[in-house]
Amino acid sequence: MKKIERRRLLQAAGVSIGLPFLPSFPIARSSEQSTQTSPVVKKRMVCIGNMLGFYPEAYWPAETVENSKIALTSGLKELSSFPLGRSTAALEAIRSNMTMIGGLDHGTSGGHFSIHSFLSGVRQIDAKSMPNANVTIDQYAADHVAGQTRFSTLNIGSESGIHGGCQLSWTRTGTRVPPIPGPEQLFKMLFVGIDEKDKLAAADRFRLQGSILDLVRGDAARYQRKLNQQDRDKFDEYLTSVRDVEKRIGMRRDWIDVPKPNAPFAAPKNRNMVEDLPLLYDLIVLALQTDSTRIATLEIGGDFNPRDLGVTGDYHALSHHGQIASSIEALITLETYQIQQFVRFVEKLASLQDGETPLIDQTMVLFGSGMGNANSHTNTNLPVLLAGGGFKHGRMLAFDGKSAHKPPLTNLFVSMLQQFGIETESFATSTGTLRGLT
Repeated sequence: MKKIERRRLLQAAGVSIGLPFLPSFPIARSSEQSTQTSPVVKKRMVCIGNMLGFYPEAYWPAETVENSKIALTSGLKELSSFPLGRSTAALEAIRSNMTMIGGLDHGTSGGHFSIHSFLSGVRQIDAKSMPNANVTIDQYAADHVAGQTRFSTLNIGSESGIHGGCQLSWTRTGTRVPPIPGPEQLFKMLFVGIDEKDKLAAADRFRLQGSILDLVRGDAARYQRKLNQQDRDKFDEYLTSVRDVEKRIGMRRDWIDVPKPNAPFAAPKNRNMVEDLPLLYDLIVLALQTDSTRIATLEIGGDFNPRDLGVTGDYHALSHHGQIASSIEALITLETYQIQQFVRFVEKLASLQDGETPLIDQTMVLFGSGMGNANSHTNTNLPVLLAGGGFKHGRMLAFDGKSAHKPPLTNLFVSMLQQFGIETESFATSTGTLRGLT
């Protein structure tokens, strides 16, 4: 029989008491002792998405297959040496910490109305047909670390922009997670303390929510006796959801009196997404450093206006360039800036330590879009970059986007969730882990 460590079993069950000696569960004492003395490795995840993709001719390497060094399987080439595109040239600085993934998507269509599936693999209109609706990878992971940090996730971005913004993050109930709109609000959440009046108000809310759940539980017990077995099974799922809500309320209550970390600089003011982008990345780094959260998302929406980049025009309009050279050049300028700020973020994570380990090794960073080519409104061959997190990097995984055996992009999410420490074999439309990713 496989030996199961007592301590790990209890953590997985969400309790903190010791088990009595059980002969049928042998304890690997040397393993348990090392668990007690070894520092806890905190896994982190950051997902960044824009709503308009990238101009393909400037984003992708010019020669993807010709420079192949290793053929892994049918339909996939691993490129250990590949040239970068015009907009992605800045990635050279983090090549050893980054993997470019080409040829994959979610098999969806609909242009702007499918970009919301970037982190879920499921369109909003198809959510009802899925067991977990269109839950995104960040929210799925957050369910497994809830209560360990003040914020299970930090979801950042703008509400404005075409089609309601990027709409990056969704819950298991198919509900969009409203983003934190700017650095001013994010800074306040991270560093501004809660006064006594707000603490009392929060405590009152928790008591009210607890009372409501008590009533629901009492009604459920009476109602359940009237159901047949099939309906009881469904009702049990509902009660599980109620218990999950109750658990979350308890976890949030526990953080009311925990002091927030000291602010490293004065509170900022919101300006515009272009100017705010570097500061938002810096605040995400601070949130990870202070262990305020271990999961964050950042939406870059259609309101990404190029005020300080010497470019005139609207981001959305430029992405629908109609092959007009001046619009394409302006678009490449915007996209290059986004890549540069992503590189700066990864470099900052790589320069910091968490204990004896670089922060980047504990933080997987996904960057990309649910739009492949905004000009043609296609959702195929999505631009995807994966940095950090302990994966093998410094290469490109080039899948044959036309192959019938092409894996879905959600296979990458299964690999990420497993690397995050979650024991799962599937996510949404996945067929397994992503081959070639080690």
